Amino acid sequence: MSPPEDGMLLRIFIGESDRHGGRPLYEAIVLAARERGLAGATVLRGVLGYGAHSQLHAAKVLALSEDLPLVVEIVDREERLQAFLPWLEAAVGEGLVTLERVQVLRHRRS
Repeated sequence: MSPPEDGMLLRIFIGESDRHGGRPLYEAIVLAARERGLAGATVLRGVLGYGAHSQLHAAKVLALSEDLPLVVEIVDREERLQAFLPWLEAAVGEGLVTLERVQVLRHRRS
């Protein structure tokens, strides 16, 4: 294993029903990150959550939510993520965006 490298983790907390440019916001974020050559992005779907309005969103059999919580995670170098933030600021209307330092232990391309 190679020595750890410093990196940054960008997390974007949004709702499944959020949209941008006629498509789901999570999809627009991932495609924009890919277009800019960021190392990678993953979308995680939550089963329960609430946001700024304190409204619960849950994945339950009898009450399927149309707006489950989503988290988009992107890991790359700080300067590359900082360059992505202006696009993200314009695209995300409501949501939470965080940025934290991480150690990248392994990143392989095939």
